[in-house]
Amino acid sequence: MPQRLLAKQVTPRSSERAAGRAFLGISALLFAASAALTLAWSRAAPGMHGLAMSGGGSMMWTPMPGRTWLGTATSFTGMWSVMMVAMMLPSLAPMLWRYRLILDAAGTRHPGWLSALAGLAYFFLWAALGVIVFTLGALFKTAQMHAPALAQWAPAASGLIVLAAGALQFGAWKARHLACCRPAAYRARAGTAVPSARAAVRHGLRLGRHCILCCAGLTTCLLAVGVMDVRAMTLVGIGITAERLLPGGTSAARVVGAATISAGLLLIARATGLG
Repeated sequence: MPQRLLAKQVTPRSSERAAGRAFLGISALLFAASAALTLAWSRAAPGMHGLAMSGGGSMMWTPMPGRTWLGTATSFTGMWSVMMVAMMLPSLAPMLWRYRLILDAAGTRHPGWLSALAGLAYFFLWAALGVIVFTLGALFKTAQMHAPALAQWAPAASGLIVLAAGALQFGAWKARHLACCRPAAYRARAGTAVPSARAAVRHGLRLGRHCILCCAGLTTCLLAVGVMDVRAMTLVGIGITAERLLPGGTSAARVVGAATISAGLLLIARATGLG
């Protein structure tokens, strides 16, 4: 009898450890693949700059000869989606793992598949945002081509955008959405642990919505400075991960905000010839 009881206690724990190793391995592979693709794209297209950059941003925001608007938008959305996997997965993975544990505790037969479905819904929302970003970028680039003065003011506008994004890090709005994106503060809401595909999709979309709103300032910084700038992507990705995973998320967000404000002031100084 004691041996049977011991087997019942050990098997779930060993199964959970195996599931944890598989989850970590898959997450690491996804991150490595998306990071490698993003790096390859950034090296292959050095002229793909951000919204507020003057000059050679046409490779990203307008069709090249022989390409259509649909093809250009599709290419950008695919690149954007892969980039977001590389940037967001380190902070999303702990959330998905906790969701899987909740499903497992609820007796779900396939918690891994449902947590993967939640992750797909999360990144689907980021891909949809990529379509909006491309539309705005194309409109902005068209305006630059028709108004050369707008292009001249673009570097200073970039600094102002970064400055405003840094100030946003100190607000209650940021803190509220950040609390929904931190694994330490994660709580299953009503219906979250329902073992169904529909509930998993809803959960992933809810996580994506909070994440997009929480990252609005830092994402805008990335667009302003350079969408395919590896240094900007790395710094923004580190900032997002730090404020979500480190103890004291609000304090980490404020440190990121202070650094962002400093970067904005430096950009403005360079654009106006003061730095």
